[in-house]
Order: sequence, then structure tokens, then C-alpha cells
Amino acid sequence: MANKITSKIELNVELDDNRVPEKLHWTAQDGGITNEEAKAMMLAVWDAKTQETLRIDLWTKDMPVDEMKVFFHQTLVAMSDTFHRATQDDKMSATMKDFCDYFAEKLELKK
Repeated sequence: MANKITSKIELNVELDDNRVPEKLHWTAQDGGITNEEAKAMMLAVWDAKTQETLRIDLWTKDMPVDEMKVFFHQTLVAMSDTFHRATQDDKMSATMKDFCDYFAEKLELKK
């Protein structure tokens, strides 16, 4: 039997007295990331028992709104790419990309 390989991703959240995130840091040593600062993060986990998505969405209090809009747009684009890789559903992937373009247009993100 082959040895199992594990990989660890670590998230550290520094909170203020009201438990609002002030700093986010993450480490993924297999990816060469060590204690890197981030301003926002989204984590989704599929719970097969309950058939639902569990989420953690965090952003620091100094995350600018204009950067949050770009973060959301890039996340939506990445989700459509991931959806296509996972399902090979060309039609829905194209529809998702169309929405990403619409989203960027309405937020005036496209230059």
C-alpha cells in the first residue's frame, strides 16, 4: 500500500475587540506560500452528508470597496473556469462567463 501524502493549508485571522478581522494571513507550504497577508478570502466546503455548501467569507476592515468588487469579479471568473473543468458543460460555462462580463460592465471594471 502506498504512503498517503497530505498537504496543509493554514489560515490565521487576527481580530479586533469586536471580533472583526483586522489581518488575514495564509500559508500553503506546498505552493511556496508562507504567512502571506491577504485582505479578503472565501472558502467553500461541500458537506456530502447534508448536501450543502459550508462557507467562510472574511475580509479585513481596511479592504477597499473598489478592490472588493475586483475580488468578486475575479472569483466569479475563476468559479466559471472551475465549473467547466469539473463538468465539461460548455453551454453553462459560457453563460457564467457572460454574467461575469455583465458584472464587470455594471461595476465599470472593464477598461
